[in-house]
Amino acid sequence: MSRIDETLDFIAVRIAVLTVSDTRSSDQDRSGDVLVDRIEKAGHVLAVRKILRDERAEIAEQLRTWCDDPSIDVVISTGGTGLTGRDVTVEAHRDVYEKEIDAFGTVFTIVSMQKIGTSAVQSRATGGVRNGTYLFALPGSPGACKDAWDEILGRQLDFRHRPCNFVEILPRLDEHQRRK
Repeated sequence: MSRIDETLDFIAVRIAVLTVSDTRSSDQDRSGDVLVDRIEKAGHVLAVRKILRDERAEIAEQLRTWCDDPSIDVVISTGGTGLTGRDVTVEAHRDVYEKEIDAFGTVFTIVSMQKIGTSAVQSRATGGVRNGTYLFALPGSPGACKDAWDEILGRQLDFRHRPCNFVEILPRLDEHQRRK
């Protein structure tokens, strides 16, 4: 089973948080607050935080910009993963991905099922990689952000997590671009 190897040093990663909402302002962004709190308590660095409206092209452009920024290792978005017409975050993420982390959505669904039962089918959480940067799209509820961080991301973004984790392969995500 998974565990933390205390003999290894923790490696902080730089994380950008994007809230996607047509209605939230910075003082109402509880989901973003949950993520920032957990990022900082874990010892990671909050690189930047932003709120954007549910506009696919704008979301995708922001994701690309952050993926091209060498000071950002991970992008986590919250909101816009549901089934309504304005929920376009997943499509924007997929417009950007070079590779999708298929199991992320599956594992998130398993975690959600334990908390909210069959309502978990309404979420389209997703993860992927672009230009050596991890991207994750989470639902817009604080509870979903807590579950995703506490049960998946907090562990996978900890270099000490065994048997493997996202941080240990981070330097190799863009190795195909360095080959000659």
